[in-house]
Amino acid sequence: MARAPLSSDLFPAGLPVYATVGRTPDGRAWLDRLPAVVRSVQEEWDLRLGVPLHGGSCSWVAPARLPDGGDAVLKVTWPHREAAGEAPALRAWDGSGAVRLLRHDRERYALLVERCTPGGELDDSPLTADERLLLAAGVLRELWAAPAPPDGELERVADVCAEWAGMIEDRMARIRPGYDPGLVRLGARLLRELPTTASREVVVHGDFNPGNILSARRRPWLAIDPKSMVGDPGYDPWPLLEQIDDPFGYDDPRPVLRERFALVADALDEPPARLLAWATARTVENALWCAGQGDIQDGAEELEVAAVLAGLAGLAEL
Repeated sequence: MARAPLSSDLFPAGLPVYATVGRTPDGRAWLDRLPAVVRSVQEEWDLRLGVPLHGGSCSWVAPARLPDGGDAVLKVTWPHREAAGEAPALRAWDGSGAVRLLRHDRERYALLVERCTPGGELDDSPLTADERLLLAAGVLRELWAAPAPPDGELERVADVCAEWAGMIEDRMARIRPGYDPGLVRLGARLLRELPTTASREVVVHGDFNPGNILSARRRPWLAIDPKSMVGDPGYDPWPLLEQIDDPFGYDDPRPVLRERFALVADALDEPPARLLAWATARTVENALWCAGQGDIQDGAEELEVAAVLAGLAGLAEL
């Protein structure tokens, strides 16, 4: 018997994944295959799917009803390097600080995970910025406490950051965006050196921003959507510190940043200067990523942020 087509409501053209992934021929080819992939996973896992969520920029995500009546979320991701670490990390955390992984198909980049209800983002909470930072730090401590999966399942922070350092130098020489060369050299040096001087290694979340921390019933807050690696825990906190009550929205961000880095560093048992150094390195990398996308001005603004962070860390440009 011929199967009925999936409802068009499951693939509305306004989903962010269509705009993001559809920019390249490979991405458009994957989007063409997406309904068939969703159908095959839905049938094999015996799921009832709801209207898709509008959050994912590189994935199709929808609420799902399990055969036993339980709630879950189905996520089918455009195959790319950062997505490969999601399932191994969720499996390693096993629900401690993050949503539980229920099923995974590596070939189709499909995951079935615990659904967060009510599912509000941390940044939408009425709590103060300091209270939100401390709650998030508690989640991060849980993630860092988990044992790492077997070698080879996750990339290493040191290896990835060494690649980024080379890319920074290449883009600076090739694009010639007019950025401060000393600050760019500092960022590249930090990316190479910081991972090698870590006092411990953990499973880092990799994209620990407030939008990836959701309210839940099983635990008050759970992390989602990791881009995980194994390495220096200091890599993780900057997106959180940058995006909760934007410090650069204040007339002078320096005292705000100084206080918040001290607060989070104390909660995580990490040196504030080390977290600031990581923030500097990641911001320089993002600046040159922007330049590589043709957004020279956005990159220049990122470098202004990096200069403030480097000054607070007491780092000298090369």
